[in-house]
Amino acid sequence: MARDTSRRDDYVRPIRRLLIGLLVIVLFGVFLLWRIDSPRVERLRANLVDQIVPNFEWAMAPVTATANIVADFRSYRKIYEQNQELRRELRQMQAWKEAALQLEQKNAKLLDLNKVRLDPKLTFVTGVVLADSGSPFRQSVLLNIGARDGIQDGWATTDGLGLVGRISGVGDRTARVILLTDSNSRLPVTIQPSGQRAILAGDNSPAPPVEFLEDPDLVRPGDRVVSSGDGGVFPAGLLIGQVAQSPDRRLRVRLSADYERLEFLRVLRSRSIEVIDEPGHLIGPLPARPTAEVAPTQEATDG
Repeated sequence: MARDTSRRDDYVRPIRRLLIGLLVIVLFGVFLLWRIDSPRVERLRANLVDQIVPNFEWAMAPVTATANIVADFRSYRKIYEQNQELRRELRQMQAWKEAALQLEQKNAKLLDLNKVRLDPKLTFVTGVVLADSGSPFRQSVLLNIGARDGIQDGWATTDGLGLVGRISGVGDRTARVILLTDSNSRLPVTIQPSGQRAILAGDNSPAPPVEFLEDPDLVRPGDRVVSSGDGGVFPAGLLIGQVAQSPDRRLRVRLSADYERLEFLRVLRSRSIEVIDEPGHLIGPLPARPTAEVAPTQEATDG
């Protein structure tokens, strides 16, 4: 077994050396051929290239395919980066669109406030709604204006469409507004065109009922409801809503104010209400008796 291996090595080694020698000679010849600067050698090199290179296209196919794959990968990576950038820009555009829609809604609210026609004698302060009570038993909102802005209890508040409520509780920088839908709200109203007087009583529902109506037969659904001004708390003629009839045949008021989107409220500066803080102030002074006329009458009686 060892002899066979040694004999094989004896034959393989000379052949390997011969092949390596021939390869070195060929490479050296090619090197010399490419280094010689001669017109004949140049023509020979050109002929060799024309004969050999076209026949090696099959050998260059894997290299070309690999280069194409690398180029496609780079292109795909570039497209992916562009796609990610477009996604980020799209998210920014969506955020800007949402901000633009909110600004458009606020602008529409402010324009609606400016379109409301009020008594020229009434001035107002516009406030932003900060929060609402969120309670089914209390319907109110909080404004960002208060005593430092001259706000007082009892003043009426409106949005761009109609009456919303009244001020009930004033802080230095905030004020609480009780809505017309609150169960503690009672407002004297006039129903037009019949001129019927009634009380709008809140019951924590979107459409408060009408109570103490003088003559219900004169009132029809769709009639206009405005503040009557009775009691001197609210100015007269402020739009409240329209009369509607509930399924139980009860008359209610469909409010004009958009209670679902209260963002800005206008507080009307009404005349100050005289506050009665002592029981004796409920009775006014008695008129003076005419003493000058009593004396002649008594003299005539004595005579």
